[in-house]
Amino acid sequence: MDTLGVKLRRQRRRLGLTLDELAGRTGISKPYLSLIETGRVPNPPSDEKLRRLEQTLGFGANELITQAHIQKTPRDVRDMLHKLLADSASAKAQGQLKPGVAGSINLDDAYMSGVLAELVEKSVGNVERVSTNTVPVINKVSAGYPKDFTDMSYPPRVADDYIGCPDVHDPDAFAARVHGDSMSPKYGQGDIVVFSPSATPKNGDDCFVRFADGQTTFKRVFFENDEAGESIIRLQPRNEKYRPKVVKSAEVGGLYKAVYRYQRCDED
Repeated sequence: MDTLGVKLRRQRRRLGLTLDELAGRTGISKPYLSLIETGRVPNPPSDEKLRRLEQTLGFGANELITQAHIQKTPRDVRDMLHKLLADSASAKAQGQLKPGVAGSINLDDAYMSGVLAELVEKSVGNVERVSTNTVPVINKVSAGYPKDFTDMSYPPRVADDYIGCPDVHDPDAFAARVHGDSMSPKYGQGDIVVFSPSATPKNGDDCFVRFADGQTTFKRVFFENDEAGESIIRLQPRNEKYRPKVVKSAEVGGLYKAVYRYQRCDED
């Protein structure tokens, strides 16, 4: 099976599109598209981005999403599920499993057909599910000019690092390390800030700002109107040496309020 990047590049070229043209049609930044095609992103893009690519490039519904989900499955989990499928196939041959539940031991085929989900559900149905108040740390958020931010391609609540936050009960909460000094002195380089998508931002709140093109920044937000009455958002640094930036509300894809800060204590 071709990698996701190879499949995207081949289809893009088949349609005669440049990366600039694909970026314009999908709202996904050119640098990020290049990283996807060359396989230099640690995880596949989000389902939202993949749907846009499917529609723009003429793929079948969920074709790219399904392949991305397969790629996100860790190798050890895939090996375990191969064994589950083999056991199911054996049980079926002996008449111990209803027809149609496991017709193949190919993991990718099983994933795409939905058989895998049924097998996993049967295998873990008696396991107690324990919820925790840990949130994923998705690398860093720029406290400065907007920068491409690829970590949002992680599946929900999945990351390389996690941090405990007992008082945060938003299941979609995430954390990011501060990069830059435009939010000093309140936030310093390396501080970890927890953001809650369920919290409604108000004027003056510190927010993780995601732009429609995939870039992000960390700023105080103020909701205003321009002279024509159009809704705008003023992104205000806390560091007085930086100037605010005003953007149209339509240019912002998400605002996530900061709810906790973990500050690093430097050694003397």
